Amino acid sequence: MALWFLRGLRRGVVTTRYPRGEPDPWTRDLPTPPVFDASLLDTEVADALVAACPSAALRRNEHILIYDVGACTACGRCLAAAPDAVRPSGAFELTATTREQLIKLVPLRKSPRREGLS
Repeated sequence: MALWFLRGLRRGVVTTRYPRGEPDPWTRDLPTPPVFDASLLDTEVADALVAACPSAALRRNEHILIYDVGACTACGRCLAAAPDAVRPSGAFELTATTREQLIKLVPLRKSPRREGLS
């Protein structure tokens, strides 16, 4: 450990300027978690998203899509499954003080088939 400390003293600071200023340019290429457009999500689209998610970050409970941000790997499969209803957030930084803060509830609209039956 002492050798790393001495090396740092000799070479100077080798870290980024985070959190001051703008993020480093290379962060634009990072995959980011998705954002869901609730106005375009119905139960059929939600079921397709749940089926596409390999990390089980998406679940559906009745008319709510449950999104676990902490389990999401930002693989992009949900974006491919429903490109109109899902987009990248562009935010790669994530902070939370409790696990519950990582769970997002997205209300689903009624599917067109069900509206005709009601």
